[in-house]
Amino acid sequence: MTQKDKIVIGVGQLGPVQKHHSRKQVVARLVKHLEDASLQGCELVVFPELALTTFFPRWYVEQCSEMDAYFERSMPNESTKPLFDGAKKLGIAFVLGYAELSSDDDGNSRHYNTSILVDASATIVAKYRKVHLPGHAELESYRPFQHLEQRYFERGDGFSVWDALGMRFGMCLCNDRRWSESYRVMGLQGVELIALGYNTPKHYPPFPEIDELAVFHHQLVMQAGAHQNACWVAAAAKAGNEEGVPMIGASSIISPSGQIVAQSKSEEDELIVAECDLALARKYKRTLFNFASHRHPPAYSTICK
Repeated sequence: MTQKDKIVIGVGQLGPVQKHHSRKQVVARLVKHLEDASLQGCELVVFPELALTTFFPRWYVEQCSEMDAYFERSMPNESTKPLFDGAKKLGIAFVLGYAELSSDDDGNSRHYNTSILVDASATIVAKYRKVHLPGHAELESYRPFQHLEQRYFERGDGFSVWDALGMRFGMCLCNDRRWSESYRVMGLQGVELIALGYNTPKHYPPFPEIDELAVFHHQLVMQAGAHQNACWVAAAAKAGNEEGVPMIGASSIISPSGQIVAQSKSEEDELIVAECDLALARKYKRTLFNFASHRHPPAYSTICK
């Protein structure tokens, strides 16, 4: 891998995707982001979690298989081929979040909340499956809407880092960003840029007192994760009022300094762009956050369980 010192990236925020919106309509919006990103010199665009459909875990059904229509059985497929074709034509890599339906070696169906990295030749070069599934698995009638990721998805098996696009590249999704372990596991593998998508409601029914802190908490954990692990973080929202549930925007590009260098201003489709200095990440790794020099794992045994 030829190491890059800088890369221009875009974060392609989406406004709401309603239940009646087709994949064709959503993919056209994603392609428009790629076209706009190309005009601004982007080499990579990060798209949201579950970008292709509305956030279906807000609804409860008895038979989980009824939700299979929201899952992708292959990638690319007929609906997403225009996105892959557009990326190849423009020479831009992208990160896409979607619901993945696959089969294990015994033919059993497996359901994941998935993110992929697709390079500029439209080849899938990395796949991540969400580890920290929020919410609950059974109907909780007190809620104005459900958050049933634990019902409809299985957990992924960990946080990998790939040599791709001239850097050490990692991915996570939504609730993963709240957990310091997500960043640290990738940080220990030398990650230089983490791409993540999210669908985050403004209202948290089990603890409504923190609703006014939703954006603050969202920014806090990403800024801390970026700085403490000397990496860039690029975070893409699906935002706005989707099926009656308001979701935060605040798509962000965050430096290894912990500073937000670009952030969305709306809760609609919006592209933000920044040049990411990968050499800066490496400098932090050699100095302030030199793990080999400054970490002391024997003192951390309590969390190694």
